Amino acid sequence: MRNKTFLFLFIFLAAGTWSCAYAERPNVIFVVADDLGYNEIGAYGQDKIKTPHIDKIAKNGMKFSQFYAGAPVCATSRSVLMTGQHSGHTRVRGNAFPEDNGKQELYEQDYTLAELFKDSGYATAAIGKWGLGMPNTQGHPNKQGFDYFFGYLSQHHAHNFYPTFLWRNEIQVGLPNEVKPMGNGHMYGAGFATKAKVYAPDLFVDEALQFIDHNKNKPFFLYYATNVPHSNNEATLINRADGAEVPNLGIYAEKPWMLGAKRHAAMITRMDNDIGKLMHRLQMHGIADNTIVIFTSDNGPHIDHAEPMDFFKPSQPLSGWKMELWEGGIRVPFVVSWPKVIKANQTRSEVAYFGDFMATFADILQVKPPKNIDSHSLLPIFSGNAQQFKAHDYLYWEFRGRDTGLVALKDGRWKGIIRKKNGKKMELYDLQSDIGEQKDLSEDYPKIVAELTQYLKNARTPSENWPAIINL
Repeated sequence: MRNKTFLFLFIFLAAGTWSCAYAERPNVIFVVADDLGYNEIGAYGQDKIKTPHIDKIAKNGMKFSQFYAGAPVCATSRSVLMTGQHSGHTRVRGNAFPEDNGKQELYEQDYTLAELFKDSGYATAAIGKWGLGMPNTQGHPNKQGFDYFFGYLSQHHAHNFYPTFLWRNEIQVGLPNEVKPMGNGHMYGAGFATKAKVYAPDLFVDEALQFIDHNKNKPFFLYYATNVPHSNNEATLINRADGAEVPNLGIYAEKPWMLGAKRHAAMITRMDNDIGKLMHRLQMHGIADNTIVIFTSDNGPHIDHAEPMDFFKPSQPLSGWKMELWEGGIRVPFVVSWPKVIKANQTRSEVAYFGDFMATFADILQVKPPKNIDSHSLLPIFSGNAQQFKAHDYLYWEFRGRDTGLVALKDGRWKGIIRKKNGKKMELYDLQSDIGEQKDLSEDYPKIVAELTQYLKNARTPSENWPAIINL
């Protein structure tokens, strides 16, 4: 009997050392910035823009050095996040034009992170930018597992930080701003504010604080998808620096920088202050220790409002930007804290991506993940059992746009890129020795090129709305 008891304890400790921590299920605050580069927060080396609260999340928990978004643009990346499927399997595989939003919405049969939490008894809310379904469609957040939604439904509407309205669930909420409609998204509220009174991100943090207050005594999942620091693309047409919409320059007012740079930095530091408010509210309610706080970005930087664009070196040491297949387009910051489980001040080199959160949270909630996902749980890393983490043999991206093409990443090291403009020729980079992707090694390693090409041939499923980019 004694031996059986010892064996049971051994299995319990080996397979689930953290299980006792789940007597009380953790809350989750999942913050996604919009177009924030790998090097735009202090924890990753930024020395001009101040982000003390985000940096504190990293200091109190861990940061990942090789973590990837779902795509180099927002809609696909967020679809990957919500479904746990890579961009060759997920529903939304590109950014659609405003007149063709039907291609950019989740379907009823898509199972989302929010539904995972809701089915587990969590209160769920999405606040900020959605971009995966409009009113009266099956992709609306209220039909995808979120009890509550406040923000922008259209990504084009989200360009405008001083909108004339936002959405509360399926009801429009009017705001006192006045806007000159502009751009191809003007039908959804895109444009330039001629009278700027209410800054949408200020409303988002207030809504988030209220949600925390209302749910402090039960588990909750808060998806906080700010539109900072995305440019107001329409405003840049009037004056480049105007694309960085922010109420004031804050601590950067006296900096000897060009106006666009000051505004860009002010946007990010203001967002950081908002995150600090969320963290303080958790402390105030005594729920900080058992709340998972995640901060990341939906893709690489797109700062056409900054002057000059490379002033902050937003992708350093990577090459590339948003809408590009270089590392700078898809590798993003990812910091996470969970004081009850994660030991402080860690830097992790494991390779992971947006799709992994589905398996991660299923593991944390101790429920079965949905079938047909491309997702590996990060919980072993979080809980100090990294040797049990199942690394991806391959990761996959596809993208339609300025840098149309396919990407395969093997073992986190060998990155193959097939760009449509180059036909079926693959470029090959060794990220271990060449993080800046400066030297194409395709001629030196033909076997790896062949292996990655074969993977790309079979990595995607057909999509009526998103046909294959390159027929291999």
